[in-house]
Amino acid sequence: MKLSLHHLVREPKIKLEKNPLLLLLHGYGSNEEDLFSFASELPEAYYVISVRAPYDLMYGSYAWYAINFDADENKFSDLNQARSSRDLISNFIDELFTAYPIDAQKVTLIGFSQGTILSYAVALSYPQKVQRVVAMSGYLNTEMATENYAQNDFKNLTIFASHGTADQVIPVDWARKAKPILDTLGIETTYKEYPIGHGVSPQNFYDFRSWLEVK
Repeated sequence: MKLSLHHLVREPKIKLEKNPLLLLLHGYGSNEEDLFSFASELPEAYYVISVRAPYDLMYGSYAWYAINFDADENKFSDLNQARSSRDLISNFIDELFTAYPIDAQKVTLIGFSQGTILSYAVALSYPQKVQRVVAMSGYLNTEMATENYAQNDFKNLTIFASHGTADQVIPVDWARKAKPILDTLGIETTYKEYPIGHGVSPQNFYDFRSWLEVK
């Protein structure tokens, strides 16, 4: 069965009737190989599926949506493409349920940078499909969520968000704005910072893996 998005799969080492899922969403200009490089370090009971974003930037680089610059060098996101990718991921999750024996009640999105921004958008828009989000080096843009997202039921959604204090790509101030909004929505959120740039430190990796095992 051919699915709508190109992806890599690490089968669970511990096979259950239905296994939980970790869905990895890479950052702008990267590809599905990036986050998949630490798949072997993730808990053994999970399907680990790393997905390629739909917009081709050439030379093995992909994006979930375009980032454009205006005449004053201000960056802005293509919201239509972002919303399209949001729904693409939502539909892809449904496809995965039919293609693999995945527990629909145990779906975790792990995003980095632009993949985090999309993970937030998917989880806020479709919390019935996503129970947990690991949001690394990104920020929350509520304009990418569905129109009435604030009326959704978030009681089963928990989030681990992290950021580098020396991040020069996405300022840490942007990341810090997420938790107050998520708190207002009643979403249980853990937020941590690390003395690094735009990346995932060993401590960051260890902390989110530990969080996965507890949740």
